[in-house]
Amino acid sequence: MTPRGTRADEDAEDLDVEEVLALVNEDNGHHTPGDHVPAPTPPATGPDQPDRHTSNRHTSNRRASDRHQPDQPTSDRHHKATPWPEAREIAARAALAAARAAGRAPVSVPLDAALGLALAAPLTALTDLPSFDTSAMDGWAIAGPGPWAVREEGVLAGHGEPEPLTDGEAVRIATGARIPPDTTAVLRSEHGRTDSKGQLHATREVQPGQDIRPRGQECRNGDHLLAVGTLVTPAVLGLAAAAGYDTLSAVPRPRVEVLVLGDELLTKGLPHDGLIRDALGPMLPPWLRALGAEVTAVRRLGDDAKALHKALTTSRADLIVTTGGTAAGPVDHVHPTLRRIGAELLVDSVKVRPGHPMLLARIKEHQHLVGLPGNPLAAVSGLLTLAEPLLRTLAARPAPEPYTLPLRDAAHGHPYDTRLIPVVLRGDHAVPLHYHGPAMLRGMAAADAVAVVPPGGIRAGQEAELLDLPWALAGIEVCFT
Repeated sequence: MTPRGTRADEDAEDLDVEEVLALVNEDNGHHTPGDHVPAPTPPATGPDQPDRHTSNRHTSNRRASDRHQPDQPTSDRHHKATPWPEAREIAARAALAAARAAGRAPVSVPLDAALGLALAAPLTALTDLPSFDTSAMDGWAIAGPGPWAVREEGVLAGHGEPEPLTDGEAVRIATGARIPPDTTAVLRSEHGRTDSKGQLHATREVQPGQDIRPRGQECRNGDHLLAVGTLVTPAVLGLAAAAGYDTLSAVPRPRVEVLVLGDELLTKGLPHDGLIRDALGPMLPPWLRALGAEVTAVRRLGDDAKALHKALTTSRADLIVTTGGTAAGPVDHVHPTLRRIGAELLVDSVKVRPGHPMLLARIKEHQHLVGLPGNPLAAVSGLLTLAEPLLRTLAARPAPEPYTLPLRDAAHGHPYDTRLIPVVLRGDHAVPLHYHGPAMLRGMAAADAVAVVPPGGIRAGQEAELLDLPWALAGIEVCFT
């Protein structure tokens, strides 16, 4: 893998995480005029494959400030859609402003519930590690030069301090057991033998201190172990437990509600009579949890404007995710409902395929909505474009390190939009997968990552930026916490 060079926005992304951590540790967070997230250039849409569950309807989204203006030509609306990299940056900045407005306080979390969170306070050792001299091996604790007379009773782990040894004396000892006072070294079981008189002899030269872990070898009480913002992995949990912690101070998980829209969706059985199975209801909650969110509810609202209005105005989630309804058809209620409640559209269509009718709206200072297209792969594109940077910033997780790999096969590009294509990683190449239409999940289900294909496409052998999928990372997200 070839790491990408430093991007102009990398420092900004790192700063976002640091600012969120600072805000979480303040007693009160306040939104100031200077913290306002700049609204993007008024976006709109262009022709694409359908991004609705079963419809060929296309979005004709407009910003709130443009709602009274006559419809613009499709090509003009598309020209004003938000570029893909800018849309991701807007989502991250919106999350930063939300964290500032909400004044989210750290939470004290038991170790068994902290996996995947970011530390809101430094991890400092509450004890020496190890807290006493311990044996690193099974064998004998010995004192002075040999041969040694062996005590009858051995020393096991989990017991109090044993009696001191005198020169010429040895005692059987287990790994992790306390070292008797005045011990010279530990002789491994395979490096010692006893004669007919019960005397212990070394079969190899013994060095003073051999196979003894001295008190404080790893750290001393009060030592700084991990910095604020460290992602809690299984190894971090183990270190915290060893260092004396029962709970950790962490950044709370962003709360997410999922609203599944569409009267045509079935929750079980085979498609029939114009009805289709809902793919997003089962897919989105675990994917959002993999991004660090706490999914508080999954609601199926159908195509009901009143139900959508009630859900948006009563939700206490940090982020609301809707599926479908982002176009301009007779039952596409997302835009009208957002206008009705006075929401601010931050992103209204993105120059990306599939999924260009996605949107991001600020409902309250600390609450946002990500509107995903109804087609499954288009919805995944919306997750990667808008939900991932927003949730990552709210959770104070570090931005993933960008990297590139050459594509084994050419990837056709859109004339002026970014394309997101599922790929598998094979050695030092990424292989584009088939079945990547807006309504298809077959390619994504086999994918390790998503290739970011710029307008015009990528030739075979040319480097492409890759976005790892949560379950393909060698990291915490695989746990789907």
